[in-house]
Amino acid sequence: MTSTAQRITSAAAELLGSPLPIGVRSWDGSEVPAPVGSPLDGPDAPRLVFRSQRALRRLVWAPGELGLAEAYISGDLDVEGDLLAALGAIWAPSTETPVKRSVKKLLPLLGDAVRLGAIGTKPPRPGQAAKLRGRRHTQDRDRAAIAHHYDVGNEFYELLLDDSMAYSCGYYTQGPDGSLVDAQQAKLDLICRKLGLKEGQRHLDVGCGWGSLICHAAAHYGTRSVGVTLSRQQYEYVTKRVADAGLADLVTVVHADYRDLDKPEILDRIGGSSFDSVTAIEMGEHVGEDEYPAFAALLRDRVRPGGRILVQQMSRGENAPGGGAFIETYIAPDMHMKPLSVTLGHFGRAGLEVRDVHALREHYAWTCDDWTEILEAHWERAVAMLGETGARIWRLYLVGASLAFTSGRMGVDQILLTRPHSDGSAELPAGRAVWEQS
Repeated sequence: MTSTAQRITSAAAELLGSPLPIGVRSWDGSEVPAPVGSPLDGPDAPRLVFRSQRALRRLVWAPGELGLAEAYISGDLDVEGDLLAALGAIWAPSTETPVKRSVKKLLPLLGDAVRLGAIGTKPPRPGQAAKLRGRRHTQDRDRAAIAHHYDVGNEFYELLLDDSMAYSCGYYTQGPDGSLVDAQQAKLDLICRKLGLKEGQRHLDVGCGWGSLICHAAAHYGTRSVGVTLSRQQYEYVTKRVADAGLADLVTVVHADYRDLDKPEILDRIGGSSFDSVTAIEMGEHVGEDEYPAFAALLRDRVRPGGRILVQQMSRGENAPGGGAFIETYIAPDMHMKPLSVTLGHFGRAGLEVRDVHALREHYAWTCDDWTEILEAHWERAVAMLGETGARIWRLYLVGASLAFTSGRMGVDQILLTRPHSDGSAELPAGRAVWEQS
C-alpha cells in the first residue's frame, strides 16, 4: 500500500522532473528518506514535515516560492534539522528544473491530490501581508511600504541587531568567524575612510535607518551629519539616540521623503543643500527603476563639486530574479533589486564618476547567519514580540537571504562615486586608495 509520504514524494518528483532530494514525513507518521547518495541522506539530515493537508493546499493555490513560504510560516509545513541546508536542497531543483509538465502527465497526479486532501478551499493567508494601494513609488505608497518593514517595533530590531543598530551588510575583516559587532564597526569605519571624512565636514545620509552611520561619523570623525528617514519610528528612535549620546550639536535627523530634500523648510533645517559627502546605505533598493534616474541626480545635486558619494546597495544577477514573491508579500513590498551594471549606468548618466566598486556578497551571508543565530537564541522573546507566524517569517527571510547571497543569486556592493569639478578633476588620490589598510 502506498503511504501518504510516498504519494507526496512521487508527486514532487513528477512536478520537478527529478527526485525530491530531502526526506519527508507526513501528518499520518509515514516517512520517506532522502534518496541514497543525496547530500541530505542520513539519520541526522534535515527533513520536510507536512503537519497537515493544508500545506499541500497552499502549494496547490500558490505553486512555487510563495506557497512553500506560506506553508512554512503557518506551521503547516516544517523542517526538522538545518533549515539552511533544507532550503538549499529544495531551491536547487526547483529553480534549475522548470515545473512544466503536459496536461497528459499531470492528470495522473489529480487522483493523488484528491486522496491527499490537497484539493479544497484556499487557506487563509497566514501572516500580515503588505497592503499597498495606488501606483508604485508614489510618496504615500513608499511611506506605507517602509512602515510595513521598519515599523514592526524598535524593540525587535534592538533584539536582532548589535548595539550599533546597523541594519545592513557588515564587513568581516577576520572572515566568517569574526563577530557581528566587529563587522558592523569595521563597515562604518570603511565607509568613513572611503569618504575621507574630516572634522567639520557636512555629511548627508539618505535613508539613515536607526542612525548608526551618522552617529558614528559625528562621534569618531567630527562630521556635521544629517540623516533622513521616511520611517516615523526610526525618526523618533534616532532623535532620542542623538540626544542621549550628546551629539545634538553635530547630528540632525529629518523625517521626510528623499524627494522632499529641496523643500525650503527642510533646507533651512539641514543648513542648505550642499554637502561634502553623501551616503545611501541599502536605501536604493526601495527606489523604483523608473525613479532611479531622479534619485541618482538628487545624490549628485546634494554633494559639492569634488565631493564623494557612497552607495551600498543589494543587487541581483543578470539572469536571476530580484526580491521574490515571499519578500514582496511579507517583508519588503516594492523592493527592487537590479543588476549592478544597471545601477552603474544610472550614476554615469547622472554625471557622476564611479571610482570604486567593492563587492561584499559573502559578507552579507555571514551577516544574515549572525542575525539568524541571534534570533534563534532569543526565539521566545521574538515570538512574544511578533507572534509565532511573525517570528517564522523573519527566520525564513534571514535564512533565505543567506542562501541567496551564498549562491550568488544576490549581491551587495559599496559604490564610491565623485562629482567631478568642471575641469574633470576629482579630489581623490590616484593609485592606492586611502582607505586600504596595510
